[in-house]
Amino acid sequence: MPAFRIRRINAIAKEGLRLFGDNFAVSPEEADPQGVLVRSSQVDVDDYPSLLAVARAGAGVNNINVDRATEKGICVFNSPGANANAVVDLVFPMIGVWKRNIYAGIQFCRSLAEMEPDKVGAEVEKKKAAFRGDEIAGKTLGVIGLGQIGVRLANGGVHRFMKVRGFDPSPALVNIHQLLPEVTICRSIRDTVVTADIVSLHLPLTDGTRGMVNREFITRMKKGAILVNYARGPIVDEEAVVEALDCGHLEAFICDFPTARLVGHPKVLTTPHLGASTAQSEENCASMAVRELSNYLEYGNVVHSVNFPNIESTPTDKVHTRIIVINRDVPGMIALVSNIIGHHGINIASYLNQSNGKVGYNIIDVESAVPAAVLADIENNADVVRTRTISFA
Repeated sequence: MPAFRIRRINAIAKEGLRLFGDNFAVSPEEADPQGVLVRSSQVDVDDYPSLLAVARAGAGVNNINVDRATEKGICVFNSPGANANAVVDLVFPMIGVWKRNIYAGIQFCRSLAEMEPDKVGAEVEKKKAAFRGDEIAGKTLGVIGLGQIGVRLANGGVHRFMKVRGFDPSPALVNIHQLLPEVTICRSIRDTVVTADIVSLHLPLTDGTRGMVNREFITRMKKGAILVNYARGPIVDEEAVVEALDCGHLEAFICDFPTARLVGHPKVLTTPHLGASTAQSEENCASMAVRELSNYLEYGNVVHSVNFPNIESTPTDKVHTRIIVINRDVPGMIALVSNIIGHHGINIASYLNQSNGKVGYNIIDVESAVPAAVLADIENNADVVRTRTISFA
C-alpha cells in the first residue's frame, strides 16, 4: 500500500507526475491528503486534517494561506526558476512589439488582404514610415526583483546592449552571483527607475508588494518610460498607471494581466497571463514541485520552502527512525529535544537543526524505534509546533 496520499489540484504536467514512486497515491479527489500539489487554484490548509506539505508548481504562493500553514507546521514549497526562461522569453518580444510598432504593423498588413495584388507593394512603401520604431540597444533597463527571472532578464538586457540597473529588497546571494558584471546593482528603487527607459517588475505578491507601484513610484520614473509587469497583477495600482499613461508620464504599460479597463487603452499591450505558459515551463515546474514534495514526505528534507528553513540530510543504512521536530525559533529547543530523547534511553546518531528566524526545523536520526511517548513528551512544550517520525526499517 502507498505510504502517502497526494491531492492533485489543477492540470499538472504528466512528466512531473511520473516522478512519484510507488510510495504515493495521487488523486484529484483525495479528501485527506498528506501532500497537495497545485498550480493556480486557492488552497486553504485548514481543509485537510492530515496535511504535511503543499507544493506549488510555480513561483508565486499567494494562492496558499502560508501564514496559517506555518502556524500548523505545514511546509509550503514553490518552484523558483523553473518558469524563468518562459517569462523572459516573452518579456523581451513584448517590449519589441511595442517599441517597433509590430502589432500596428501586422494589423496594417492584414488590411491589405482586400487590395488588388499589384497595388500591395506600393501601399506598403507608402505607409511603412508610419510604423517606424525604436531599438532597445543603448536604452536603460531597470529590473525590480532579482530572483531567477529578474536575473535572467537583466543578463538578457546586457546581451541586447542595454544599460541595466537592478534592485531587490531582499537579495539572495545565489541569484546575485549569477548577474553579469555589467549589471549595476542599486541600493533603492529610486536609483533603479529614475534613469530607466524601461522598468520591468519581477517580485512576488506579498503584503509589502501589493500596490507597490503607485503614484509615488511612477512619479520617480523617467518621463516617457515603459512599465512592464510580468510578475503579479496586484503589485501595480491600475488607477495610477492609467493616469500616468493619460497624462503622458508613461509611454506604455506592458503586462500579463488584462482587465476591463486595460484592454481598451491605446497605450497598453497585454497578454492573457501567458508568462509561464509553455510546455517546457509547466514540465519544469511540475517536476521540481514533485521532487520537493516527495523528498519532504519520505525523508523530511526541505528544499525551496517559502516558510521553513532549507535543510537536508541523507540517512545512513543504520538509521531505523528519523524524528522531525518543527518549533518556534526560540532558544533551548535543541537541548530540550535531545534531553527528552536521551531520557527515554534512545541514542541519537545524528542531529541536524536549521532556523529561518521564525521556524526551527530539526532532523534527528536514531538507530531504534521511537515510542509514541517520546513524541508526546516533546509536544508537551508550548513552542513545539509539530512532530512526526519516518521509519526506514
